[in-house]
Amino acid sequence: MSGNDKLLDKIQTPEDLRALPREQVAEVASELRDEIVLNVSRTGGHLASSLGAVELLTAIHYVFNTPGDRLVLDVGHQGYAHKMLTGRRGGFAKIGKEDGIGKFLRRSESEFDHFGAGHAGTSISAALGMARAFEHQGKDQCAIALIGDGGMTAGMAFEALNHAGHLTQKNLVVVLNDNEMSISPNVGAMSSYLSRKLSAPMVRRMKGWAKEFLTSLPGDMVHWAQKAEESLKVFFSPGLLFEALGFKYVGPIQGHRMDIVLETFENVKAMLAAGDGPILVHALTAKGYGYEPAQNDPYKYHGVGAFDVKSGEFVPSKPGPPKYQKVFAQTLIRLAREDERIVGITAAMADGTSLDLFKKEFPKRFYDVGIAEQHAITFAAGLASEGMKPVAAIYSTFLQRAYDQVVHDVCLQNLDVTLAMDRAGLVGGDGATHQGMFDIGYLRNLPNILCMAPKDENELQHMLRTAVEYDGPAAIRYPRGPGFGVPMDPEIKALPIGESELLRDGTDAVIVAYGTLVHDAEEAAAELAADGISVALVNARFVKPLDAKRIVELAQRTGAVVTVEEHVGMGGFGSAVLEALSAAGTEAHTRCLALPDRPIEQGSPEAQRAEVGLSPEGIAAAVRELVGRGRGAS
Repeated sequence: MSGNDKLLDKIQTPEDLRALPREQVAEVASELRDEIVLNVSRTGGHLASSLGAVELLTAIHYVFNTPGDRLVLDVGHQGYAHKMLTGRRGGFAKIGKEDGIGKFLRRSESEFDHFGAGHAGTSISAALGMARAFEHQGKDQCAIALIGDGGMTAGMAFEALNHAGHLTQKNLVVVLNDNEMSISPNVGAMSSYLSRKLSAPMVRRMKGWAKEFLTSLPGDMVHWAQKAEESLKVFFSPGLLFEALGFKYVGPIQGHRMDIVLETFENVKAMLAAGDGPILVHALTAKGYGYEPAQNDPYKYHGVGAFDVKSGEFVPSKPGPPKYQKVFAQTLIRLAREDERIVGITAAMADGTSLDLFKKEFPKRFYDVGIAEQHAITFAAGLASEGMKPVAAIYSTFLQRAYDQVVHDVCLQNLDVTLAMDRAGLVGGDGATHQGMFDIGYLRNLPNILCMAPKDENELQHMLRTAVEYDGPAAIRYPRGPGFGVPMDPEIKALPIGESELLRDGTDAVIVAYGTLVHDAEEAAAELAADGISVALVNARFVKPLDAKRIVELAQRTGAVVTVEEHVGMGGFGSAVLEALSAAGTEAHTRCLALPDRPIEQGSPEAQRAEVGLSPEGIAAAVRELVGRGRGAS
């Protein structure tokens, strides 16, 4: 090849990859790593986790017959090499953008994305279902689950392992991409050597012959031989747990040595052919491998914006208002200084929620439970049952995973747990799997809970005190990113429970807005006033309890009500207002502005809001329509 030629230029599908000589596969991985760094430096994205999985993904596509053999990735942020090997290499210029490829895996995007992957812990369950389907259908295919980057801290992963072992699923492979466990070089090298050799065909045949021989001897010699083999495995490798769950354990192997990874997967493929599944391959990798800044600080380089490849320096962001996450954490720190009962809880998102700031101040009152939202909520309930005041900061989309715990363990027992729901509303480039657009609907119907949303960062600090001081479950939803730059009150005060804020009075219509869209509603009201339409504006603050008295009074007086929320319409804030109007027997022209009943993919939140009428212009247009309808009726 000439100096400018790349092996990647020859690869549009994994079939092209498999056509290459085995000795060139390592070079493909090297080229993939360079392109991932280059592309992410321009567009931003998930860097360290994708760099750590390059060899594993390349080897899986080389050895196994994808897409016939199914590959399921956990979370999907480790999948950039997978995307490049499956025809999407040219799409990285628009990753995370409207009409661009996704940051995560989507079945609609490629036939090689066999299962959508945005939340952690799902891969083994999905792959087991696929493997079982192949068995039912008489198909000679296998399913491979690649899980790592904390995914094994999800209880669901172990539920799936337990079930797969119980089924003795012969066509299932789980690859544990382990970039956390610390194993000394000597032990790691020895274990890698033993695992590769113990998975080799000759060794497997020898084990079979030995079993036949021992069966012919008097007494339970097979039992004692198996006990001796288990003892040897415990001595040389950390695989006893997986063996106990019914898996053939292979590992740990050196996950960045392409020759070792290829040899191991080839042996595993032969084991499957011999009916030796399910198999777990334990690969030791390093997040950010091959790019020094990311390898030295994989946490910092997990999800990044644009940066300079040579220096690793990030493109400086423009100064602006503080992010909601930072305001939340700083407020919690202030409250925790006053009340030693307050503790902070996160589910593997200390940095994303800014609870890392709380950890620095109160290390003994901070808990990161891993990717285990169910445990996080019941753990918080246990703390609250003994008089503590736990605050669980969990993204709205991830709190969905702990719904039964919120219902059964917190709300039914009326325990003093605060739910800080980060990333509520539209989230931009992360797309459909991360949109926080369902939490109002799944929380406001629960007993005992207090549900709030601030109009800006200043109100957030007051709501956090309100939630912490409330003697029962409380939930606050707030968006991703910076606030509005409003002045911050020096004193943090609890708000009157269930009381809205009348920002402007009017006679022709009332806009009732919930959350940060109050500011867009203010712009709409000002525009309408300039046109001679008198509009009242209410900052609802609470959806439970709803300030029904004020809303009903204004609806009766104006005859026209527009509700505004960044949440799906069905069961949301607008539905609560309609319920209140119906209960009061109030007749008024109404319009509920909300997100539509469909998945909303990646893109600019501003453009998405405008598309569904949640911009100032859209809100004003809805009011004009209702006012015109009312005047026409009169």
